[in-house]
Amino acid sequence: MGGKGMVGEGGKRRVMHIGLPKLSGDQLVEIGEIAQETVVREIFDALRRSDVKDIEVTARINRGETLDLELETYLEVPVFVKVDVDRLVERAVEKAYEAVEKRLKELAARE
Repeated sequence: MGGKGMVGEGGKRRVMHIGLPKLSGDQLVEIGEIAQETVVREIFDALRRSDVKDIEVTARINRGETLDLELETYLEVPVFVKVDVDRLVERAVEKAYEAVEKRLKELAARE
């Protein structure tokens, strides 16, 4: 009896392809951290910490001809919390990609 049917759950996965000059390992880590921190901040701007049962944000970055950033977000809230979890996660992920794109443009401008 896990109660999974009594919670609002949402998860999204999206990949952004960006063609940019080479980035250092530290810069790639920074990009992933910016994405994760932005998602978490956006979710907690909309919800109280006590409203969140579980949250996981994973960022994966692959560097080839383009920079591929994959954000996977899982959010679980109790059933009594009236929120469209999928929509909230989607908005948070969008904000994360905007923050990453801004930072990548700043890095590219330095070169």
